[in-house]
Amino acid sequence: MKKGLILEGGGMRGLFSAGVIDVMMERGIIFDGIIGVSAGSNFGCNYKSMQPGRVIRYNTRFAKDPRYMGIRELMRSGNYIGAEFAYHTVPLELDVFDVETFEANPTEFYLVCTDVHTAEPVYYRMDRFDHESLERLRASASMPVITKPVKAGGRELLDGGISDSIPLKYFRSIGYGRNVVVLTQPLGYRKKPAPAWLFRMLLRKYPAIAEAMVRRHEMYNAQLDYIESKVSEGDTYLIAPEKPLPIGRLCTDIPKMESIYRLGREHCAGLIDDLRAFLDKSEARQ
Repeated sequence: MKKGLILEGGGMRGLFSAGVIDVMMERGIIFDGIIGVSAGSNFGCNYKSMQPGRVIRYNTRFAKDPRYMGIRELMRSGNYIGAEFAYHTVPLELDVFDVETFEANPTEFYLVCTDVHTAEPVYYRMDRFDHESLERLRASASMPVITKPVKAGGRELLDGGISDSIPLKYFRSIGYGRNVVVLTQPLGYRKKPAPAWLFRMLLRKYPAIAEAMVRRHEMYNAQLDYIESKVSEGDTYLIAPEKPLPIGRLCTDIPKMESIYRLGREHCAGLIDDLRAFLDKSEARQ
């Protein structure tokens, strides 16, 4: 039975997930496939390249760099996070991504984007670390309003969390029968409705995205219910923070970022034996 890892987004809440996956890597836990959404894809690709510590390192190193993210970059380019600097200069020159290991690793890596014209999810298996894949990776984490749509694969794309925030159902549909889901919201969390008028005003150029954002709480909460049902059936293992993470999506407070990362590490370290036992059951069934 194929073992999968599903990583939710959430901006800098994703540093919790980064701590979790770093401990998994260090303890030698291997998945057949990984799928990430938004920060989950941007941080999760480092699992396939086997680079624990890289996520927290480059995020704290460049947190205050105006080329990385901030209002100045938003005013200059229309993107809060610097498209060229964050997605090309950093991984290719300044904190080098291990392309050779990524491309040689048999673990499948998928990411999720959203088509801006249909608001439907777009799933992409990322086998290479080339310009096209980096643009899709950027699209997966391109939040509406503060980021321009990204052109890739003949489409215009935005954040995958708009259309499929926690893609457990998709991963099961392509053969991953035993899965670990890492959330960045605590157990019991449910998303509340957003102000419809605001999204319809801010996203009037992209009405399908506006309507998806208005209904996003319904999609997200239904996915949480689905995950809980699969946990109760015994084929899904859920990892989530014990309480709301005290960090904003776009936080650049370095001590706070490091604190959230440590929380993820500590949380995973405390359940690693239980997690390993869960994954070993899938091997026994094969």
